[in-house]
Amino acid sequence: MRLDREDAGLAVLTVDAPPLNLYTAAMQAELLAAVGLVEREQPRALLIRAEGRVVSGGVDVALFDAQPTAAAAKVLFDEMLTIPDRIAALPFPTVFAAHALCLTWAFEIAVACDVLLAAERSSFGLVENVIGLTPTMGGTQRLAARAGVGRAKEFVMTGDRYSAATLERWNVVNKVLPDDGFAEAALAYARRLAAGPTRAHAATKQVLRHFEHGGVAEANAHVTTIAAELFDTEDLRSAVRSFLTDGPGKATFSGH
Repeated sequence: MRLDREDAGLAVLTVDAPPLNLYTAAMQAELLAAVGLVEREQPRALLIRAEGRVVSGGVDVALFDAQPTAAAAKVLFDEMLTIPDRIAALPFPTVFAAHALCLTWAFEIAVACDVLLAAERSSFGLVENVIGLTPTMGGTQRLAARAGVGRAKEFVMTGDRYSAATLERWNVVNKVLPDDGFAEAALAYARRLAAGPTRAHAATKQVLRHFEHGGVAEANAHVTTIAAELFDTEDLRSAVRSFLTDGPGKATFSGH
């Protein structure tokens, strides 16, 4: 696991635990530490990606075997769930890049991100049913939020693997990109978001959290206040001046 920072404000979190990037107690500790760093440093965007022939083959089942009781398992699951929850709460754009097979915990983190990019060859699955378990890191409910309850039931109950094209059709994957040059294209996409109006992106996420909680009515109750507060940001003021002086699309943003 490594966390790299670019001058442009993009943080890149890379999972690298060969050969299969399996979720272990050690990986959990590394993920929690990395998320803590990102929360403290507040980059302008975060890209999560993986090295190796797969994004992840899933969880090391020995981790589950080590849980002596249901109470102990709940302690483990509660800590696991905090990782995607904290990623989803970050006040800047988050992008997940899936270049290949992406199972269980990795998929659950992927759907906690704002944008899920997938290579054509990638595939996805929640396969906990093979050991009599249900997903515990929010993947079921976040999948339902994107694709509907019926699709989430199918995905989890069958434990099948689904192609990037299928999940794009389900509105789970945001964009399918060619295998060749995928890493570079995903990085360019994340850099584009990092260069944008960071505070406005945070406002967009805030409005949509209200929508997820209470629908259009709740979002409407908050959107004008959230949008009005952007008039206290340097980015909005300078972008408005740029638009009036130079026309649209010429503004640059600092994230302030």
